[in-house]
Amino acid sequence: MTADRAVLQEALDRGEEEGGPIEFKERLSRDVHLVDGRMESLAAQLRHRVLSGDGEATYVVGVTDDGRVAGISASAFSETMDVLSLLAEEAGAHIEDVETWGVDEDGLVGVATVREGSILDTDDSHIVVGTAGHVDHGKSTLVGTLVTGQADDGEGGTRSYLDVQPHEVERGLSADLSYAVYGFDGDGAVHLDNPHRKTDRARVVEEADRLVSFVDTVGHEPWLRTTIRGLVGQKLDYGLLTVAADDGPTETTREHLGILLATELPTMVAITKTDLVSDERVQEVERAVERLLRDVEETPLRIERHGVNAAAEEIGDVVPILQTSAVTGTGLDALDDLFERLPKTNGGDGDFRMYIDRTYAVTGVGAVASGTVNSGTVEAGDDLLLGPMPDGSFREVEVRSIEMHYHRVDRAEAGRIVGIALKGVDEAEVERGMVLLPADADPTPVREFEADVVVLNHPTRIGTGYEPVVHLETVSEAAIFRPEDGHLLPGDHGTTTVEFKFRPYLVEEGQRFVFREGRSKGVGTVTDIT
Repeated sequence: MTADRAVLQEALDRGEEEGGPIEFKERLSRDVHLVDGRMESLAAQLRHRVLSGDGEATYVVGVTDDGRVAGISASAFSETMDVLSLLAEEAGAHIEDVETWGVDEDGLVGVATVREGSILDTDDSHIVVGTAGHVDHGKSTLVGTLVTGQADDGEGGTRSYLDVQPHEVERGLSADLSYAVYGFDGDGAVHLDNPHRKTDRARVVEEADRLVSFVDTVGHEPWLRTTIRGLVGQKLDYGLLTVAADDGPTETTREHLGILLATELPTMVAITKTDLVSDERVQEVERAVERLLRDVEETPLRIERHGVNAAAEEIGDVVPILQTSAVTGTGLDALDDLFERLPKTNGGDGDFRMYIDRTYAVTGVGAVASGTVNSGTVEAGDDLLLGPMPDGSFREVEVRSIEMHYHRVDRAEAGRIVGIALKGVDEAEVERGMVLLPADADPTPVREFEADVVVLNHPTRIGTGYEPVVHLETVSEAAIFRPEDGHLLPGDHGTTTVEFKFRPYLVEEGQRFVFREGRSKGVGTVTDIT
């Protein structure tokens, strides 16, 4: 066995023991192991294994009773995990983690860790914060320091604690959305001890009474499209704009602030890197931020002067500003206090809906759709509709399981950032911009809709045939504009028909969107989909 199979080899070497925590299963199937009393018997066996292991059992799948590695197909492994999950639920336990290895050409063998206790159900005050700001203004470093409680090394070391790709760490630039989480309990902040371990994120989700999730966006201008996707496509409660004290507000700062305010997101501003400059420079940048806010008719509120209580109570009507340093810790206690106090803003009442932001395939599980739940709730085992497909149709799928920050949950509510494993569809068929809905929904995808728009910036005038990219929920699609009056000028507020160029999407009246083409940009609201 190779080194990465150490967990599997250890379980095989230990073997099944009477009264022990390890169980070998070649495979489990619904039509054999969930009928004629088998489910109750196997659930009792699982419960015995869990109790024997002081609350944790190990199920080795794809091996025979005598410990010989046989391997089973991916579909058989997936069904086995479904059945094992049902058995665990029946026994008052849950699957904590699954590791898999390939056998021969198409076979799989895996180790599932089963823990005592039902699957986690999270708090209903969980807030989601989207970060924005110019490149190298310390967004990711600030978030990394908040979620770990560790001071930065002055080189942006804590930014590596976010869910980023290796090439992003190497270059020191974020190229896609990344995610982080921390929380609070009765004793204060619950931090990540080892952010590089997914089990540590799961621990925070399990221990905290209140959670704060961050969607960290991209500050570099070439990836403005990704930033817009993060601020528009997620079910955010608040925006956090960073401005570096050694640089001050930039054109990108103004753009990101415009997007935050255009989407009506309650926003706060953190002046970062205060350890690098004099107090006089910090005050100068703070005044520049205040002028920037007043220029767009927003009211700044200095937290240092008015306090966290006022900021938490008035955010939305005002834009709180505070000075921070990820190196010295300046302002971080105030940010912790603020995040602990801020109320949930997106209740998300109504039927379940989730626009898909990312897709990936997990060996032995299948297609996983990731995104932020827009409204309603979803539970493992629910039947859903997925679509629209390129032809406008919807596919029936089933929820295999739900994970939030690597912790298995039995249900997810509005505002949760989750990964939903889907049965009935291949990962290649799931695309960003699709939506998950209840099975009894009757969705009508559209290629065209009417909208009220405001042109924020454009070098000339927008006429019929103008083709920007429209960012609506997680949809990022080229579209054709046909203004009602024939054209729109910078600063104009008018009505236009918007037609997606390539395929239909699910669009609803009242949804807000951002459109962009080069340096041109504007915002809009869907008014008619008929």
